[in-house]
Amino acid sequence: MDNLNLTTLQKGQTAMTDVALNAFAAGLRGRLLTGTDADYDEARAIWNGMIDRRPGLIVRCAGAADVMRSVRFARENNLLLAVRGGGHSIAGNAVCEGGLVIDLSPMKSVRVDPGTRRLRVEPGATLADVDNETQAFGLALPTGINSTTGIAGLTLGGGFGWLTRKFGLTIDNIISMEVVTAEGKLVRVSENEEPDLFWALRGGGGNFGVVTSFEFRLHDLPGEVLAGLVVHPFADAEMVLRQYRQVLETAPDELTCWAVMRKAPPLPFLPAEWHGREILALAMCYCGDIEAGKVAAAALRDIGNPIADVVGPTPFAAWQQAFDPLLTPGARNYWKSQDFAELSDATIAALLNAVRKLPGPECEIFIGHVGGAAGRIAVEDTAFPQRNSHFVMNVHARWREKSMDSTCIGWARELFEATKKHAIGTAYINFMPEDESDRVEAAYGGNYKRLTEIKRHYDPQNLFRMNQNVQPQAEMRAAS
Repeated sequence: MDNLNLTTLQKGQTAMTDVALNAFAAGLRGRLLTGTDADYDEARAIWNGMIDRRPGLIVRCAGAADVMRSVRFARENNLLLAVRGGGHSIAGNAVCEGGLVIDLSPMKSVRVDPGTRRLRVEPGATLADVDNETQAFGLALPTGINSTTGIAGLTLGGGFGWLTRKFGLTIDNIISMEVVTAEGKLVRVSENEEPDLFWALRGGGGNFGVVTSFEFRLHDLPGEVLAGLVVHPFADAEMVLRQYRQVLETAPDELTCWAVMRKAPPLPFLPAEWHGREILALAMCYCGDIEAGKVAAAALRDIGNPIADVVGPTPFAAWQQAFDPLLTPGARNYWKSQDFAELSDATIAALLNAVRKLPGPECEIFIGHVGGAAGRIAVEDTAFPQRNSHFVMNVHARWREKSMDSTCIGWARELFEATKKHAIGTAYINFMPEDESDRVEAAYGGNYKRLTEIKRHYDPQNLFRMNQNVQPQAEMRAAS
């Protein structure tokens, strides 16, 4: 191995020697990258193209031992530390400026035990990796809606998508985890082992350690679900949304339907004259018997006079990848999110007003449909605070040119402010951008105080702070 040089780190950040750095590299089973390596720029690139940070060191970990060594090295040398799983976080916290990145992407093992319906996953796996293995046995884990998302970040923030209403959040299906703490120790957590840490990791994000292995329970799910899009003209959007919310009041847990408003991409099933025009799409999935699904989805499919209806039996893994082409890496992205107990007339009006002012062809608004099994777990049972929300709004500004930054970000913020008085106050931390650190306490609601106490116990120096950060001193400052 060539000798490494400390000039790759920010000046004044560390007092380590080159000898110590080379000793650290030699002790890794994985690979240590610096700015002089040919694949350094690829390794520091993440999904959100707005994030352009140059870490001093990137450790591509081969296993838990590498993670333990990296955490200790960062702590002992006072390095800013970031943890990368799938690199899909909107806030860009998977990479830091000048410090050390623990890159978990090489750790991709996914193992299914069909007899016990258990799943063991390493943190570098994506949702596509999980679906590929579980569906081979007619099993599934409830996760998100974009298959390139990393399982670790999605899970630690809560995890919701097409199967949530039937099988709960991703965190509701965790049996145990193996976690490297701020001391660099590997501990197992479950309901009976380190129960406070187990509670905090289920929704508390990356604040408390680096998870090197997840154990999940799985659910029976045949290869096909009833899923697809019903696309409406935007001129009918108010009527469609009002009927949509009414139908969902009595929807079975197996049925999930999200509303998407944007300019129509050039999808092959849409007439060419609709490409580039504003539309509203109902994206639905029924995760049960196909014939029963047709009955359950009929009321949604009967709304209005759609441009296209492409709902039908489809492999679940394929439906999980349906939105991937619209969410490829490299574009500039900024999100704002709200939780709603109901989709009120005033909220609908604000949404429609924003769609009329879409700043670009890739900007969109998602209304996620949740509740069901996820809403029947008490708020205090996990760190995840959103058990009372039935709809989650994600204002997704997406564009290519830096010159459009202020326009697109301003559009997202304007809709966020317009809907604030109709929201319930909590927030899905995986949807929060990097400029919302002042929102973290409100996002966790009544669970925040316990999170600060657990943070103070497991990470009193706030080593794990590249996240939607829960600060260990927060309660102490408030009391002073």
